[in-house]
Amino acid sequence: QVQLVESGGGLVQPGGSLRLSCAASGSIRYVSVMGWYRQAPGKQRELVASITNGGSTTYTKSVRGRFTIPRDNAKNTVYLQMNSLEPKDTAVYYCNADLITLGRNTYWGQGTQVTVSS
Repeated sequence: QVQLVESGGGLVQPGGSLRLSCAASGSIRYVSVMGWYRQAPGKQRELVASITNGGSTTYTKSVRGRFTIPRDNAKNTVYLQMNSLEPKDTAVYYCNADLITLGRNTYWGQGTQVTVSS
């Protein structure tokens, strides 16, 4: 059974930083793409950033230059380093992983709240 466990959310002032972590555990043979999505109240869930097993990254336009998505393949862990946070970044952030156990499936974390407010 695969689990994605997230940590690191919270309340931060505008201009501040937060680091989210997501660790995948279970009978995992291979982790392909890992990513972070977010969903603000009344809005659809959107992709924030993703990273392949080889290290290729994708960022949504609104976070480029402020967020990075490092990954530790040995630990099946992905991070989201968020700098220069703005109130519009307030949302529930979800970890996502495309991985292979007995078959290939996509898994989601439970979500962690990020609130940017003074």
